[in-house]
Amino acid sequence: MAKFDGALADFDHALSLARDVDAPFTALLALTRATVGAKLFTFMTVDMQAGLASRSYTSHPTEYPVSGTKPIRYGDWFDQVHKRRQCFVANTLADIDKVFPDAELIGRLGCGSVINLPVVLADTLVGTVNMLHEERHYRPERVERARNLLSLPAKAAYLASERLRD
Repeated sequence: MAKFDGALADFDHALSLARDVDAPFTALLALTRATVGAKLFTFMTVDMQAGLASRSYTSHPTEYPVSGTKPIRYGDWFDQVHKRRQCFVANTLADIDKVFPDAELIGRLGCGSVINLPVVLADTLVGTVNMLHEERHYRPERVERARNLLSLPAKAAYLASERLRD
């Protein structure tokens, strides 16, 4: 098994120095790239009571800006990620296209696989970490690594960002 102490230590250090709302997510992006890989990375927050999702962080602000809200879309993806709190994984652009309306843009950015990792606090889904890379990048071992290694840091980044927002 690979050793990630350096990447986790770097995340911890960057999180301890965070002074603006983006810094915790920038640290999470660096950890994700070092351990699982991501060409495109976003963090979506959800407000289940209002039925709205919003992009809190993005690695590609031109293509995926942080602004506004969008209604939560209900369906199989919602049931898997929001209700069952399981990762959604697609490893081809064709599979992404079945779920996400922006598959064409995702493909233009050189991506063709995705992991959506749910972030749950106090038994409430607060957001998702969205990692995208080239087709077939997220094989089972990378998905397992994402689940095991990124869940706690994602919660820490979310909480730190919310604290800095206040």
